[in-house]
Order: sequence, then C-alpha cells, then structure tokens
Amino acid sequence: MTLLKVAEPVFTRVRWDEDEHRRTHCGAWGVQVHDKQGRHNPALTELRRRVCSGLATLGLNKTQLAARAALGRTTVSEAFQADWPVPSAVTVAALARALKLPVDQLLELQRTAAAASESGMQDGSAPGMPIGEWEPHDLEVHPAGIAPSVDDSGPPARRVLPGYVRREHDRVLAEVVQDVATGHSRMVVLAGTSSTGKTRACWEAVQPLAPSGWRLWHPFDPTRAEAALSDLHRVRPRTVVWLNEAQHYLGNPAEGERIAAALHTLLVRPERGPVLVLGTLWPEYAELYTALPTPGGPDPHSRVRELLAGRTIRVPEAFDEQALAEAALLANAGDWLLSDALTRAHTDGRLPQDLAGAPALLDRYEQGSPAARAVLQAAMDARRLGVGLHLPQVFLTDAATDYFSDIDYDQRTEDWAEQAFAELARPVHGKQAPLRRSIPKSERHSPSSLSSSGRPYTTVGPAFRLSDYLEQHGRITRRQRCPPASFWHAAHAYLNHPDDLVRLSRAAQFRHRLQWAHHLAHRAADACGTDAVSADVLVRLGNMRNAAGDQEGAQARYRQAAEAGHTDAMVYLASMREETGDRAGAEALYRRAAKAGHAEALAYLAGMRDSGGDREGAETLYLQAATQGSIIALLNLTHAREVAKDTDGADTLALHAARASAPSPWSTSPTCGKRPRIKKAPKSSPGRPPTTATASPCSS
Repeated sequence: MTLLKVAEPVFTRVRWDEDEHRRTHCGAWGVQVHDKQGRHNPALTELRRRVCSGLATLGLNKTQLAARAALGRTTVSEAFQADWPVPSAVTVAALARALKLPVDQLLELQRTAAAASESGMQDGSAPGMPIGEWEPHDLEVHPAGIAPSVDDSGPPARRVLPGYVRREHDRVLAEVVQDVATGHSRMVVLAGTSSTGKTRACWEAVQPLAPSGWRLWHPFDPTRAEAALSDLHRVRPRTVVWLNEAQHYLGNPAEGERIAAALHTLLVRPERGPVLVLGTLWPEYAELYTALPTPGGPDPHSRVRELLAGRTIRVPEAFDEQALAEAALLANAGDWLLSDALTRAHTDGRLPQDLAGAPALLDRYEQGSPAARAVLQAAMDARRLGVGLHLPQVFLTDAATDYFSDIDYDQRTEDWAEQAFAELARPVHGKQAPLRRSIPKSERHSPSSLSSSGRPYTTVGPAFRLSDYLEQHGRITRRQRCPPASFWHAAHAYLNHPDDLVRLSRAAQFRHRLQWAHHLAHRAADACGTDAVSADVLVRLGNMRNAAGDQEGAQARYRQAAEAGHTDAMVYLASMREETGDRAGAEALYRRAAKAGHAEALAYLAGMRDSGGDREGAETLYLQAATQGSIIALLNLTHAREVAKDTDGADTLALHAARASAPSPWSTSPTCGKRPRIKKAPKSSPGRPPTTATASPCSS
C-alpha cells in the first residue's frame, strides 16, 4: 500500500492511491468524509479527510486509536462523525500525534474550522440566528400592549414591552451569563406559575451576549421535541438554546429522555461550548420531573431529573415591595404600560400577570359573543356604580337583557346564559378570566357589633367577579353611559346588600332615574330591617321626600333615623322644627345631636340663638362649640370680633380656623385673598346634605 502524502497547500484535495481501500476502511469505521457540515466548512472537510487517511494508513480501528491517543472512545467517534461540531484543539492534537500527522497543520485546520463555525455559517447550517435578529414576541414573550400610532397615516401599530424590573432570579441569571461569557457552558430553568415573567427574564438575561456575536436557537419546527432531537448535535459554541415551556421537550413521552441526554452531552463536552441552555417550566412540571421514583416502580424521567438537579430557579408569583417601588419609578418616568398596570396590581404585586393578561382580556371582551359582551357590560356598569365585587349570576343574567341589540336578542338560544358564563370563565395568561366564579368570604364581626337581627347579607346563587382590568376599562369607556332599564330592574329584584342598594340609589338619582332611586332606597331600608344600620338609608329617603315636597314623609323618615341614633337626622329635624317656630323642640334636638357627637350641632344652635337676638347666649355656645373643633363656630366668632373692632382677637381666631380646616375656608374666596364678611352660620335645612355623617355599615 502506497503511503499517503500530506497535501500542500492546506486546502488541496487529498489524493488516494488506493480509493477502494480508503472507502472500505472509512466505511467500516463510520467515517463520512463528504458530510453536510463539511460542504459548508472546507477546513472541517480537510481536517476529517486527513485524520481519516491517517487512520486508514495505520490500519487502526477507533478503539485502538482512542487508546493510543489517550482519549475517550466517544470523543474519537465524534471527531469522525458526520454533522458533528468541530473537535476541540486538544482532541485534534492528540489524534495528530497518535496518527503521526503534522500537529501544526491539523491545529491550523481546527482553528479555521472553528472560526467558520462561530461566524454563524451564513448559509444556515448552524442552528439559530444572531440574538439581535430575534423579536422577543417570536420567542413567546407575552405582549403587554400596542404602541399607539401618532396618526392614522403613520406606520401600523407594533407590540411593545414595558420597562423591566430586575428581581432576585435576574441577579442569579446575570451571574450565569457572565460565566458562559468567560467560556463555560451552563443551563438554567426558571420555574414559576403562568405569566410570572419567566420568558421575559430569559430574554433580558441574554442581551449582554448579543454584542459578542452569540446566536439563539429556538427549536420548534416541525414540533419542539423533533426539532431539538434532530439538531442538538449541530449546536455550535456561543449559542443560546431556547427551551421555553420546557415540558414540550423534556416531558415528551417518546423523546424527552433522549433530549435530556443530548443536552447533558452538549453541556459537559468542552469542545462543544460555551453554550447557554435556558428553559422555563411551571412548578407542577418541575416537581413531576424531579420526583424520586417509588421502589420497584417506573422511572420515566431519570435523565431529566439528573439534568435539572441544581439548575432550577424559582420565580415568585408577585413583586415584593422593592420591585413595586422600582416599577413605580419607571412608571413615573413615562412607562405608560407599567403605570396602567400598577393601578390594579399595586396591592397584590401580580404585575407580570396583569401585563400579560390585559391584551387577551380586552380581545375576549371586544371579540366575544353578543351574549358574553352583554353580560360583561352589565358587570362593568354594576362595578362602576358601586356594587360589590361578587356579582350574583341571576342579577347579571337579568340585567344583560337590554344590552343586546334587537337582532342579537332575537337570535338568543335557550342556553345563552350558560354559554356566555362558560365563555367568560375560560382563563387567559396569568390565570385571569374576564368573569370568574367567586365565593364571597363570610363577614366576621365582634359580638358587640352584630346586628340585633343577626341577618347576614348573602348572595343568592352563584356569584362572579369581573377582572380588574376589564373593570377599569369599563370605568373609562362607559363613564358617560347610563345603564338600561333591565339593569335597574335586576338590581331591585336580586341585590340585597344595603351598601350596594344605597350606592345604586344615589347613582340612579344622579342620572335622573328618580323612580328607581326611590325604590332602591326603600329596598335598602328593607334590607337593613330594624337595625340601626338602616338609619343612613332612612335619612336618604327623608332627603328624597323633602326634595319632592313631602315634608310630612321627610319628617317621618328623619324621626325614624333619629330614634336609631343618626345625628344628621337629628339636625335635619331640628332645622325643620326651627322653620315651623318650635324653637324649644329644635334646641332639644340640637343639644341631643351635639351630645351624640355631631361636630356642628352646637354651632347651629348658637346660630338659632343669634337670629333670635340672644347675642350673649349665642357667643357662649359658639365658644363651647369652638372648643370642640367647630369650624363654623370659629368663623362666626371671628366675625363677631371684627364687628367689635377686636382685630387681634379676630386674627387669632382666624388663625385657629385656618389651622383646623384644610384648606383654609377663605383660600378660594373670589375676593383674591381678602377675608370675606363672615355671616352667621347658615341654618340647617332639610334638603341640605349634613355637615358630617356618622359612619354606618349602610354608608357608601
């Protein structure tokens, strides 16, 4: 057999004197000289040809070569294997010495081949593409919003990302990225529930690698598992392997263990690196894959368990106080996405979930079925007008009737409500649903605060809760709309909590739905029963009767509320007594209200004395009221000192009044800073809202 001469120059094609001998031996040893990678990397082709010829010349097999080169059998096999990465310089040098080939020439070929591989292989043979060429949403980063266009003639809207707040897991990721940048291969899997920011954290972590020419490979075609298994061996150094939703790779029943084994090989072989493998998992998958098998039982995830050991980082569900503070700083600096999300998530810290779910929730509302939209609009109106969080299903179903167009109403099916609630209960990102089933928590009170009847205000039937995002959206987009008749009818028929009914009564009155305001107020009084908590509702009913000119009905309601201890009702009754000339009755009620804690009752009584000519008695009462913090008393005393030319005394009292009231009572006076003439305290009239109101469970 003629010995093979080393060809010169380096890339000259090697000539074989015995082609048949070469094909026989190289084929037996599994060497495929004209491999796919070689066609795109001439230096790699030449390198493999030379080691193949050296192996054939010496008549060795791979096991013998491995022993002679002091290398592992797998390392030697991979050096000859088609479509395998460039062998390391250490491997090439050992093979050259064992095969008695020129070490310097083979190392030059190795360096050239490695450089060509790292350059990105522009013809597409290397998996992935440069990090800078990726769009984050194509890597499954959840979109959080659409950038508004300046005008209709501008470019189409594009998806944008909110500012990023780094947390503890981001600091760990940054250390890993620094490690791979220095030449070490690493793998990290972020484990967290849906939409907690896992994928966005991975995207932010790899950005420092982009200027250094790192590539990113996201295997997904034709399926994630097939793509990963077929091309993991082709991953070049300085590549990020992107395994978002890693259960699709590692949990695949047929290929998961093989993928885990291939990833292990990629990470432990120095000549394959540096590479960075990033993945995300839900906690339930992480627990499933890392659970120890039962003795004697199957162990379907043994390789995955070993791969994940020490490589998993937990991502918290919510932002802590520090992260929320940093998000607020970004929002204040102009980040409108964070600013909007913080209005809803500033208390529970579920900022990533809100950002991820908001676009999907809006799509579900705008693109939903007519029945779903009608139910959502009824829920939006209920929340913006003051109904509590837990909306009864029967109320929403009845209220939605008039939200349909005539055509959609006629086309409803018998089970339209069931279909609508099922549609709205399906979750989007972040475990959010447009309208989810809710279970109200039982109200807990101390024994002393329990009502005499002890009657709880329970919701009849199932209840649902509107998503925070859609509630806010409804407050903005529907603020000028008045609910239709079916809404008020359903509220009157099915809502039973006094707070809800009082607020809706006020909303109806404000929108000139006076009959509904009256009926809802009566329903609130009935819901309160004989308890003292009904007093606020009774006062409201009294005000409504008085505004309608029904003095007798108004006095009856005020009297009931006063008997329950409502101090505003006492003041209203006193004012009405004063108007009818019953000064003794009025004084008794004013004193009773003052004794019960009404801040201005004594000032009103002093005003009554002053109007009757008892200046001395009035000033005594004003002084008494002022010591109890009455602003009206201080202002009237100030006026009295001014009339008496006691400038110092007037200034002192005015200063006390200014300090006691915020802002100053004359700070918005049209006299441009001059203190206006303070007249005596105005009489309390039945139609005027009370100065203060005692808190009660029925108050809004």
